[in-house]
Amino acid sequence: MKTFKKYNNEGTNTITIEETKTGKKVTYFIEPWIKAKFDNKVIPDITKKDKDAVMVIDGNEGSGKSTLGLQWCKYVDPSFDLSRVVFTPDEFRETIYRAKQHQAIMFDEAFTGFSSRSALSGVNKTLISLMMQIRQKNLFIVIVLPTIFLLDKYISIFRTRVLAHVYEVRGRRGFFKIYSSRKKKQLVLHKDAKIFSYGVYTKKKGRFYGVFALGDEKEEERYRKKKEEALKNSERNPMMGKTVKYRAQRDIMIYVLRKELKLSYKKIETILNDYEFDISYVQIRNICSRFGDKEAKEEAEKIDKEKENIDEIDNES
Repeated sequence: MKTFKKYNNEGTNTITIEETKTGKKVTYFIEPWIKAKFDNKVIPDITKKDKDAVMVIDGNEGSGKSTLGLQWCKYVDPSFDLSRVVFTPDEFRETIYRAKQHQAIMFDEAFTGFSSRSALSGVNKTLISLMMQIRQKNLFIVIVLPTIFLLDKYISIFRTRVLAHVYEVRGRRGFFKIYSSRKKKQLVLHKDAKIFSYGVYTKKKGRFYGVFALGDEKEEERYRKKKEEALKNSERNPMMGKTVKYRAQRDIMIYVLRKELKLSYKKIETILNDYEFDISYVQIRNICSRFGDKEAKEEAEKIDKEKENIDEIDNES
């Protein structure tokens, strides 16, 4: 497991995060009041008080909102890397299931390429369905998107702590203003919300600068290629709302069969196959393990052992 050191640089408002083994460092500016909020509230909530923290960063394309999101994730969780930057609902779901306690995940450009109403609904359904997992694992989540008004109101009002709205000043990037939980609610419910207006006043404003928080130029190039490919795929194969909805419902029902009826993976496979539902015990095992099924590994080993015994008998005969 990689370990990291995080320290302040005297005389500046920059912080440095260093990987202990390799000595690789990244240094960037962070607003002192934002840093204090992370140190005194957000990080203790996640690590000591059994809470999660979901943040929203929005703004126009090219405004630098992803840069800010990466910097925040890296500060809260120094182990944060490119593997936990996701661009699609499926990637987000899989990464949430794989995540360890207290880790950071960034859903980058969550609605980019999803222009139809059903596709937007699909992304929102994915986010809603994963909120319990986010809470159970005490995760730090940053959702980066064009505007908070695309989010379902349950998420934007009740399940996100703050909104950071990124904007430019006379063509210069690196500015943001913070809407607290109360201000964010006023914004979302404002009479001008339908026209995506940010007319609610907030005095909390800050700066950030364009440092890529995940590493060197090669790592930044990997990030850009991953983002570009995700956008191309979303345009070719837009996620439909029903696809997301039914997949989530299927997974929940399979886990309920496992948990409430105490059925083995093989038994669930047999039952579903009898009704011409094409799914293997391996898929069922993976679905249940995402919901925290502690017996998943033991049962998988037992099934694999049984298969080996059958193969040996077949070879002998």
